[in-house]
Amino acid sequence: MAGAENPAGRQAELEPVVSLVDVLEEDEELENEACAVLGGSDSEKCSYSQGSVKRQALYACSTCTPAGEEAAGICLACSYECHGSHKLFELYTKRNFRCDCGNSKFKNLECKLFPDKSKVNSCNKYNDNFFGLYCVCKRPYPDPEDEVPDEMIQCVVCEDWFHGRHLGAIPPESGDFQEMVCQACMKRCSFLWAYATQLAVTRISADDEGPVLNVDGTADQEVTKSENGDHKDNALKEDVPECGRDAVKEVKAEQTNEPCTSSASETDVQTVFKNESPKTESQFGCRLQELKAKQFVKKDTATYWPVNWRSKLCTCQDCVKMYGELDVLFLMDEYDTVLAYENKGKSDQATDRRDPLMDTLSSMNRVQQVELICEYNDLKTELKDYLKRFADEGTVVKREDIQQFFEEFQSRKRRRVDGMQYYCS
Repeated sequence: MAGAENPAGRQAELEPVVSLVDVLEEDEELENEACAVLGGSDSEKCSYSQGSVKRQALYACSTCTPAGEEAAGICLACSYECHGSHKLFELYTKRNFRCDCGNSKFKNLECKLFPDKSKVNSCNKYNDNFFGLYCVCKRPYPDPEDEVPDEMIQCVVCEDWFHGRHLGAIPPESGDFQEMVCQACMKRCSFLWAYATQLAVTRISADDEGPVLNVDGTADQEVTKSENGDHKDNALKEDVPECGRDAVKEVKAEQTNEPCTSSASETDVQTVFKNESPKTESQFGCRLQELKAKQFVKKDTATYWPVNWRSKLCTCQDCVKMYGELDVLFLMDEYDTVLAYENKGKSDQATDRRDPLMDTLSSMNRVQQVELICEYNDLKTELKDYLKRFADEGTVVKREDIQQFFEEFQSRKRRRVDGMQYYCS
């Protein structure tokens, strides 16, 4: 009948069509993401013996440490071996963290991989993420009650995760930023506002709404300069962590038994000063003071930063001292970034991946190698021709089709072998 619609055709139009190439590309993307997050962490050995690991994949176990108990984090290997059947929260990565599995926070569990642990890891830092809550809204992710699709973004300073709509400044639509500093951390590390004018992806200028800071800081009582030129943040000094204050003192006490590589450790400060060139930046003038000499805006929003923005931060002695007081010395460490961690994971995985065909070939003599290569080429050619028929016809490849191909391939192979004639000289 003219004009009648084909029900089967209409159903085919409604159903999304996924090609084999799409499936393979999606699988490869998921594999790359897993390598990025997990590749830099050991899946078999507990990371406790390494002390406070600079960056690693971490988990929290709500079965062992539920809400109301002390927060605790476990490494990748312990998540497999000691908490395999438990309910876990994936924390992505955290910096300078030591595995808690089996310590005093776990009342009924002993670590199977490294049972001899200290009762607590005093250098570890915890937040609501360890109980499955994120952002200023303190909601789980994914949130079953939230119908608004929104990407979660991690703050590079506090390492909490935030909804884009709760950051006070909408993330750049292009997504062309590498790191984000949340509102609270911008308030605590107010020196970053001077850099935001020139470095932030969404530039903050004096033309924008917000208070304009004077050169001498009189319009912003939080930022002052002492007589000897040291940078201080008087309004925020009480919020500076104790280990951050200790980092800028000359510590002569003996090292404790518990290794701690906190981002604001005394060792980090000494390393920074030791690695400075004979002509330090302070001899040419402080970059931060040069930026403060210009007008800039301080707002109650998050900021978004491009790749390598950290390398443009001032590293004069006064600024390094300020970083230590604010416990943000990690901003000068190029290997602290999540991007560096992910790249290392991908690189390690690529190195560890071995081609099973090449492994097999290396164990064979030359005649066997030639035979195997010929068989492999035959299989590849025939499979390509077989799948091409489906592509030309626009039909979907099913499991039964693949099974049929290999059955026919084996049958053809047997016929070739049975038909061969052998001659003896």
